[in-house]
Amino acid sequence: MVRKKGSLILCGAFLFVAWNALLLLYLWGRPPIGRLGEGGGAEPGGKEEWDVGRGKGGQVNLAGEVIRLAEEVEIQLETQKKLLKQIESHRAVWARQKDVGKRETEDTKEVKQEVVHQPQKPPLSLGDSVDDRHQTHVKHTQKPVHTVPTGSKVEQHQAIEIKEGIGENHKLASVASPEVIIPILVIACDRVTVKRSLDRLIQYRPSPELYPIIVSQDCGHAETARVIGSYGDQVTHISQPDLSDIRVRPEHRKFQGYYKISRHYQWALNQVFNTFSQSTVVIVEDDLEVAQDFFEYFRALYPILRADPTLWCVSAWNDNGRDALVDPSKAELLYRTDFFPGLGWMLLKEMWDELEPKWPSAFWDDWMRQPEQRKDRSCIRPEISRTITFGRKGVSLGQFFDQYLRYIKLNTEFVPFTKQDLSYLLKERYDEKFIKEVYSAPLVKIEDLQQAGILKGPGPYRVEYSSRDSFKIFARNLGVMDDLKSGVPRTGYRAIVSFLYRGRRVCLAPPEGWTQYDISWS
Repeated sequence: MVRKKGSLILCGAFLFVAWNALLLLYLWGRPPIGRLGEGGGAEPGGKEEWDVGRGKGGQVNLAGEVIRLAEEVEIQLETQKKLLKQIESHRAVWARQKDVGKRETEDTKEVKQEVVHQPQKPPLSLGDSVDDRHQTHVKHTQKPVHTVPTGSKVEQHQAIEIKEGIGENHKLASVASPEVIIPILVIACDRVTVKRSLDRLIQYRPSPELYPIIVSQDCGHAETARVIGSYGDQVTHISQPDLSDIRVRPEHRKFQGYYKISRHYQWALNQVFNTFSQSTVVIVEDDLEVAQDFFEYFRALYPILRADPTLWCVSAWNDNGRDALVDPSKAELLYRTDFFPGLGWMLLKEMWDELEPKWPSAFWDDWMRQPEQRKDRSCIRPEISRTITFGRKGVSLGQFFDQYLRYIKLNTEFVPFTKQDLSYLLKERYDEKFIKEVYSAPLVKIEDLQQAGILKGPGPYRVEYSSRDSFKIFARNLGVMDDLKSGVPRTGYRAIVSFLYRGRRVCLAPPEGWTQYDISWS
């Protein structure tokens, strides 16, 4: 378009110069003006009248001809003046467009350089080998994907747009870039039932390019490796190279499995962020089955996580997500929580850069729940879980699974989260409404909830606890999980646990005016 306008401007300038040249040649070629009878000319002020056309005897009236010619020249000069103005205006527009185009080209080159030229080592697509650089065992089964490095101009621009959109009450979904790659990291070991997890991920995955699946296997279990390999180029299979036992204290020998899991997590996340150069990841384990809107859920919440510094993860899991404790009609309901849920969770590269240097040798999930790591940040979790676990076999020997995990309800209704306004989850908007709703709810006793006919309406109702022991007693009686990690109850936000009890919304809450968690409540 710019090239076309430039050609028109040059043509106009050429016509202008050509016309003036022809006009000058015409005037120079006319005979000299004199008195009547001297060379056939006429001089103003002579004896002949000023007239147009021929005079008496058929002679040409040169005075009239000059006047006509002067008028034509004046008209042409006016036309040329307008043409010059048009040329000048088009030239200014052309110059501005050329300058904008130059800046866009430079920005594009900078983004491409950030994408292609990573410092010290080039980015590795999911289909390339990492053996040469990291002495790892990688099965090259995934087509290369385009990476968007964390902190690039593209993502910085998205973050600015998100914050501006919030201020203008625009929907965050409208600024969530559909081009952001969200890889799924499957942590695997020796469960051949990883097939169940992979089958659901591939079944519900909207795009292999936007959601590449990386299966990281520890343990060296050959049969599990064959199952993973059977998916061909639908997944990328990488293998933890260090399978050695870890030297631990004698009293921790029975926890050897937890040490290996922590080592594997650290290695696998480094592969995703540093080798494959991804900007975010969703982590699942080989015993998790996902809901049909699993990918939609994380796609919609990525810009929220990116925009709000008081958030540090998005989880698909509700620790109190048992069938009787959730509202089946509120599949779209989401919460903030101070408790790190895990079990299908999204992490940004910036957060991994913070956590990786101090990553623990064992029990990584409880380590994440310590205040030194959490730093008063929260996660997003759903009313109804987008993952369930089917893995009774594991380092916990199935005890926790039998007591709680097997009863978690998996969402069955597809919620179009990317078409919803999720900005209510941002802290400045969420806190005010949540606290007001909880502490304006009627204060009731457990006996009132347990006895039919006393309370009318669906709630919410508030049950107040004032100590660690009272919390645990009330939690057990109401059927929610009673354990605390660094003083934080499961699913709790500002120490408030929200759930359904016999069809009524209940908030198990501390007294109004709560300020901080007591880490001795553990």
